Amino acid sequence: MNITDIRLIHAEKKRFLALLLLADEQESMIDRYLERGDLFVWFETPERPAAVAVMTTMDRPGVYELKNLAVRPDLQGKGYGKAFIRFLWSHYADAKEIWVGTGDSPSTRPFYERCGFRYSHRIAGFFTQHYDHPIVEAGVLLEDMIYLVQRRPNLK
Repeated sequence: MNITDIRLIHAEKKRFLALLLLADEQESMIDRYLERGDLFVWFETPERPAAVAVMTTMDRPGVYELKNLAVRPDLQGKGYGKAFIRFLWSHYADAKEIWVGTGDSPSTRPFYERCGFRYSHRIAGFFTQHYDHPIVEAGVLLEDMIYLVQRRPNLK
């Protein structure tokens, strides 16, 4: 795993749609944040992406939201996601907090908690109101979005 080949993508971001859809399975929802966000792609080889992440700014300085984090299925469980989050903290040196909104599934929530994120709040009915089909993850029908937050260590 070579963390040195993560690139910020400025143009033709939708060419990475297949990976983005692993974390957010409705293209119209990805369209809401992809162009305004920073798209990072981690390349396993110069032409083969291993993982993607999209970060956006929130309403306060130093506060960011991780809108999408996806690792190619054959590489999942090998540390790419956790390493990508560490990379994002180093890239955004001004970051005080990183937020993530996700479904409350038995696979996603524990991953973020192992990475140091903590539960903040829930938006009831988010997935049933904003997606045009039922979202099922790890056998769980997602209805509510949960928000988790990680604060930079040594900040109060």
